[in-house]
Amino acid sequence: MSDVRIGISGWRYAPWRGDFYPKGLVQRRELEFASREVNSIEINGSFYGLQSPQRYAGWYAETPEDFVFSVKAPRFITHVRRLDDIEQPLANFFASGPLSLKEKLGPILWQFPPSFRFDEKQFGDFLAQLPGDTDQGRQLARHADARLHVTGYLDALPDRALRHAVEIRNDSFRCQAFVDLLRRYNVALVVADTAGKWPYLEDVTADFLYLRLHGDAQLYVSGYSDEALRRWQARIEAWTAGDQPDDAQLIDSRHRPPRKPRDLYCYFDNDVKVRAPYDARQLRQNLEQNRAGKT
Repeated sequence: MSDVRIGISGWRYAPWRGDFYPKGLVQRRELEFASREVNSIEINGSFYGLQSPQRYAGWYAETPEDFVFSVKAPRFITHVRRLDDIEQPLANFFASGPLSLKEKLGPILWQFPPSFRFDEKQFGDFLAQLPGDTDQGRQLARHADARLHVTGYLDALPDRALRHAVEIRNDSFRCQAFVDLLRRYNVALVVADTAGKWPYLEDVTADFLYLRLHGDAQLYVSGYSDEALRRWQARIEAWTAGDQPDDAQLIDSRHRPPRKPRDLYCYFDNDVKVRAPYDARQLRQNLEQNRAGKT
């Protein structure tokens, strides 16, 4: 069966305290609490700056055995360097500790800004540099800046596949060359619900799906109604069973993905009004109840 992970993007939000987080819960125990309410969390602090192997190891220790993290890659690579001259930043990222999550490491998310336009050669070169497994990740980390060669920076499970997902926000990516590249490298195209602000695409390009739900009607703010959650539940059940929704919004409408079960990672990012953790928990419960009813 497919592995379905429903969770939240980040967990440290002041408005959540005394609401989702019980009143009086100390901040250092928020991850421990959140990881018992959802079964996956997208780490987003890594987007703003390099973390450390010790910090990743701490997150590993604070979460249940069957928990999975996704890791948002640094904006320095995607937004500042904009994929130019990124060999060293890539090495630095993999030396900063994500491999220390070991079996709890899920996909790595690469998010691009709205101003970033698709260039076939540049993007193909980028995908070719991404490590496909932990051994390649460790080899890359060895070339990091000396300051990052600290205890634990090469810790990783051996010979374990690494998954990558790409979130785009520019219409120039609506082209065949883009999805062809993703399929060549088994990289997932993020299905991003952004209340209509940025492209919404559902092409299956890898052996797993990656969803980011930023808000149903208003970006980062709106919660998802029961009807909206049922719609997402139906789409998730189709994707994980090896199908795709009949009304899928596709770049490549001629391609039919192989009919086989797929893992899926879904993260709610509508955190402003404290909707994300409740929506994630409800969708997860709906999926689990329906799956249990079919067994």
